[in-house]
Amino acid sequence: MSTHVVIMAGGVGSRLWPLSTPAMPKQFIDVLGVGRTMIQLTVDRFLPVCPKENFWVVTGERYADIVKQQLPFIPEDQILCEPVARNTAPCIAYACRKIAVKYPDADVVVTPADALVLKTEKFASVIKKAVEAVSGTSKIVTVGIKPTRPETGYGYICSESVAEDEVVKVSQFKEKPDLATAEKYLAAGNYFWNAGIFIWNVSTVNAALKAYAPGISSIMDELCPSFYTEAEKAELARLFPQCEKISIDYAVMEKSPDIFVIAGDLAWSDLGTWGSVKDHIPADDNGNHVVGEDVRLFGCGGCVVNAPDAKTVVVDGLKDYIVSAKDGNILVCRLSEEQHIREYSAPKQ
Repeated sequence: MSTHVVIMAGGVGSRLWPLSTPAMPKQFIDVLGVGRTMIQLTVDRFLPVCPKENFWVVTGERYADIVKQQLPFIPEDQILCEPVARNTAPCIAYACRKIAVKYPDADVVVTPADALVLKTEKFASVIKKAVEAVSGTSKIVTVGIKPTRPETGYGYICSESVAEDEVVKVSQFKEKPDLATAEKYLAAGNYFWNAGIFIWNVSTVNAALKAYAPGISSIMDELCPSFYTEAEKAELARLFPQCEKISIDYAVMEKSPDIFVIAGDLAWSDLGTWGSVKDHIPADDNGNHVVGEDVRLFGCGGCVVNAPDAKTVVVDGLKDYIVSAKDGNILVCRLSEEQHIREYSAPKQ
């Protein structure tokens, strides 16, 4: 029985523009200025769980060379390039079906490439416990994060127990709530943030996809004979775009009766916004959070300034602002308005 880790690295991270762009999205960037990109940090935290040769990356074709550069140890046939983005269910179906051909008894952990986990030892312990729970069973385990605030930007997992660090049954998945509902979830104690990390045996997930997403499963049936051959790329280009564009949550997790959660305080963040990035960069005496070689702040407070490749950045008199410069693009935006960055940065019509 072997453990494999599948890293989903196809997103474009548009809410972190201009640092993250479609050409170089956040999973391939050293967002926090720590000397490791997000995908490299993801690999680092899974090394206690899985040998290097058992890592897989699913990404867009345009990012294959970046993956090879940042993770040179991953075999080429374990870098799976989606010809088009089809959300997480087809991505996971492709990876797990391909793993099953060579490793029919494999236990698999599927994870996003671009989240941050600070409690890495505890995280490895949680993942190991989840792998033990699914091995040789039909259980599907997801990782929940103990909420630290009434967050409206994450989906939630409602469990049958408030027990942490134990594998317990899931009652239901909840969409991103409004503030009043999020406060109720926080008070209840048995609602956890959905980290988008899934653990299962390959036979379990492939059977679940066949039962609950038969369209995707049948496309994988047709694609499967080409795996590990020269025909795979052409067959993938022909068949993968026919997959329904759907998340694994909708396709399987909300339908299967065998869903469990292991939840805890892992100091996790999806780093999906400048506000969340700010929280993980040390602050100066005025509450400013800075990444850059020569950033000079005068009369500023509560700002996040990210300009890793700029020569000198001077900011005067701003309170609670985002200032970011990357590849000739510059953003100056109130933190309170960051939900509009995606539209601010859209190409001019």
